[in-house]
Amino acid sequence: MAQHKSAEKRARQTKKRTAVNRARRSKVRTAVKKLEAAIASGDKAAAQAAFKEAQPALDKSVTKGVVKKRTASRKLSRLNARLKAMA
Repeated sequence: MAQHKSAEKRARQTKKRTAVNRARRSKVRTAVKKLEAAIASGDKAAAQAAFKEAQPALDKSVTKGVVKKRTASRKLSRLNARLKAMA
């Protein structure tokens, strides 16, 4: 356990930050899962709507530092390719 005041404060901040990041990561994963489910079901309209939700969620997670830029770019690229292949 932390002994110094500054270390105790850092521990408190880390706990809060971890909770926020976990929520953000969960939101992204949920959006991606919804998109993957829509693609699997073969419903193109639902898949496009889910992609429109997943894309901003991934982009925002990059700006907040939850996901790395290239990781988000790769995921979006692969999901978009699967979406286009549905035609």
